[in-house]
Order: sequence, then structure tokens, then C-alpha cells
Amino acid sequence: MRELDAKGDAGPFRAMADAPALASALSGAFSAVSEADWRTLVTKTLGDVPFSSLEKTTAEGLAVDPLYGAAPAPLAPARRVPAERAWEVATLTANPDPARANSEILADLRGNSAGVIIRIDASGRNGVAIGSADHLARALDGVILELAPVALDAGFLGPQAADWLGAVAKAAPAALIRLHLDPLSTYAEMGISPGPIDAHLISAANVAARLAETYPKSQLFLASGRVVHEARGGEAAEVAFAAAAAVAYAKALVGAGLPMDRAFGGIALGLSADADYFLTIAKLRAARAIWARIANACGADPVARLEARSSRRMLTAKDAWTNMIRLTTAGFGAAVGGADTVVLGNFTDALGLPSEFARRQSRNSQLVLMEEAHIGRVSDPAAGSGYVEALTDKIARAAWTEFQAIEADGGLVAALAGGRIARQIKAAVAAREAPKIIGVTVFAPDKDVPVEVEIVAAKPVPSPSTRLPGPDSTCPPLTPVRISEAFE
Repeated sequence: MRELDAKGDAGPFRAMADAPALASALSGAFSAVSEADWRTLVTKTLGDVPFSSLEKTTAEGLAVDPLYGAAPAPLAPARRVPAERAWEVATLTANPDPARANSEILADLRGNSAGVIIRIDASGRNGVAIGSADHLARALDGVILELAPVALDAGFLGPQAADWLGAVAKAAPAALIRLHLDPLSTYAEMGISPGPIDAHLISAANVAARLAETYPKSQLFLASGRVVHEARGGEAAEVAFAAAAAVAYAKALVGAGLPMDRAFGGIALGLSADADYFLTIAKLRAARAIWARIANACGADPVARLEARSSRRMLTAKDAWTNMIRLTTAGFGAAVGGADTVVLGNFTDALGLPSEFARRQSRNSQLVLMEEAHIGRVSDPAAGSGYVEALTDKIARAAWTEFQAIEADGGLVAALAGGRIARQIKAAVAAREAPKIIGVTVFAPDKDVPVEVEIVAAKPVPSPSTRLPGPDSTCPPLTPVRISEAFE
């Protein structure tokens, strides 16, 4: 260094050596800027346009300001950071053929997924054609349940499917089975239940309580608000629905004989993640705050387990390649928001069953975020952000108010049957601005490049009846809607 200095060739080295002094000199050259200074400059830039034009609201009327100061303290309680991976990368399989579904599951696990979800539909129209424990065993052939968590998505067939999964696990106490019983979401989406919905709650809770004794590591219910999101509802309404479902499921489990802490410990919260990553981050953090408040009041563990699945309503059939960006952004929001499990769909989901390439792309989007972008190195990256903390607080307060209103109505079943949830979604839809959808309503391609999808003929299989004694329960259905569908 000295020799180079003497020759006058050490410019870059001298800059490195003097970096602290340079930084100090530069920082001293800038005067402090106040919020009033910022507003004056922005007002000058806007000209005749009023400053209020920068203020926005969500579909539920929650204000989003153009400027925030630093937040005093994080609102959301931190999640438990796992010892190995920052979150669990999970994939969903819905191929009608159990053998093809098995190939997809094994390929996902070899491709570094940590867990799988099997959507079951005995008709084969909207999931794997499974109607017995033998069928499920075929789909899970080669999967070690003590290492790879397996979750179900079976609708009203959930209790029977839970018993099938218990049979496949062969009473191994270390099996990581996730029954994901969620009759309320199925009821809300369909608008009808085969028999009284209360009877379905009791049936699911009795099966869950029985299997919980054999499988201490099992998750029992998924209290999901995603049905609200997919019907174009707002963030607070989604969190409130999930919270009310969690309370309903906890009550059912306690009624089936489980202690309160095990009942809450057996419930995961299910939420959506979409391309608006700030709303996704704030929504997940708000859900943690709501869960903590409910669990503390019930003497249970205040740390929630969150499963975030990518939004289907944001996916496009036209120019489907753009869905890769939407899904990656959703995965980022879910990870930063503190999801314990993240399930990204496939960029071809609006068109049909995914190809091997589509499934690989879905897996690797998460793996790049985790292993290369290191998104999970910090337990709560959004903590202290004035904008995110304020938005988290607003969503949490609105969700808590709605949750209290649902409980005052008699619980989620009564709120669904009375049309409260449907009316709230209708209001949110009416408040939304006309969408700008890349590849569809704006910047549409001159020529749509086709994508590959799998074509599999559905072969229905016999399955047990899901009907329970008594009259059917009905409610206004929360029908899922893809936002771009009206423009395609």
C-alpha cells in the first residue's frame, strides 16, 4: 500500500482506506429533512393535482397514506423460527390418477419440497380420485410420513379421508400427518352441506380427537379464510373468517374431549398470498396478532401456525407466463409475512393440470427465495416499517371488529347462513377499482404463446357417502372468481 501510494497508483486503495472519513464527510453535507419539507417538494411536483390524490384505500376502506414515520414497536408476535429451513415448502397434487399423483409427489420431494397436500375428489373432476385407504396408500407409495408432512384437502369427505391417512401411517407416533379438516370452508363455497353443518363439525372433531391420541404430532383442523379471498373479499374479512373458524373448531375439539391447549395446537390458520405483497405481509402479521389474542384468552399457545397458499383469483389464462411473476411475488409476501408453510400454485392453473415443468418452476421459485435471496434469514423482516406496521394494525383492528360481530351473531355458521359474510364480500367487490392486469387488460401480447398442460381423463371411484342425518344447511355461496376471467 505504501509503495503504491508513493508511486501515486493507489487511488482505489486510498478510497477504501478513507471510506469512514468519506462517509462522515458526505453525511455532514446533507441537512435534515422534515416531513413538512417533503410535503412542500411533493406539492410543488404535483402542481394543480391535490396532495390527497396520493392517499389510497383498500377495498375495505382502510386508509393507505403516502408517507409513514418509523413504527415504535412490532404489532405482530414473532413466529417460531425453525432450526433448518426458514419455512416449509409444500406442493399440492390434484392429478385424478393416483399413480400419476404419486409420481408428482415423489418428484416434488426429490426436488426439495418438504411436504405435500393431496386434494381428494372421488369423481376425479377436482382432485385425485381416491375413495379408500388403499387408493390413498397408492398415491403415497414411497413417502415416509415421519419425514415428509402429508396434508389432506378433502372437503366433506375429510373425516373418512383422515381415517384413511391414519391407516396409511400405521399408528407410527412420529408420523407428520395433517388432516386439515375444514368443513366450514366447503360449506361456505358450496352454499350447502349434505346434512346439518353442525353435525359435520361434530363428526370431524370426533375423528380428529381419536386420531390425535395415536398421532401426537398431527395437525387436525385448517381454519382457513381463503374462501373469502377467492370470492374477492377483503383482507380483514379473510382474517376474521379464519379466526371465527378457529374458534368454532376449537369448541368442537374441546367438546370431543381434547384439552384446550391441544385443541388450539391442532389448528393451523390458512390464508391466501397474492401479488400485492404489502397487503399479504400485513394480513399474515395481523392474523398472528388476532390468534395471539384469542389463544391467550383461552389459555392456549399464542403462537399461530400459518399456512399460506397462493391466490387462484390473481391467475390469468391469457398470457399465462406472467403468472410466474405473480406467484413469485406471492411467495415473497408469504415468506416475509411469516408463513410457516407456503404453497405456491402453478402458472398454468387457470388452464389445466400442471406439467412437470410447471411444478418444477413452482418449487424452485420458493427455493430461490429461500436459498439464494435468503428471505428467511430474519424472523420478521417487516418489523418497524411504518407502512407495514400501520397496515398490520388497521387490518388487525378491522378483523377483530368483524370477528366480534360474527361471534355476536352466534358464530360463523350463523353468520354464513344469515348472509353476513356474502354481503361483506359484495361490498368489497363493489369498492374495487377496474383492474389493470398485465397481459390481459394492459400490455397484452400480440400473439399468445401457448403453455403445456397435462390432459388426464377422470375415472371416478366409489367412495363413502358424506351425508349425515338431518336437513341440509344452506347459505349464500362464496363462489371463487378469477379476476381476469371477465376479460378473457
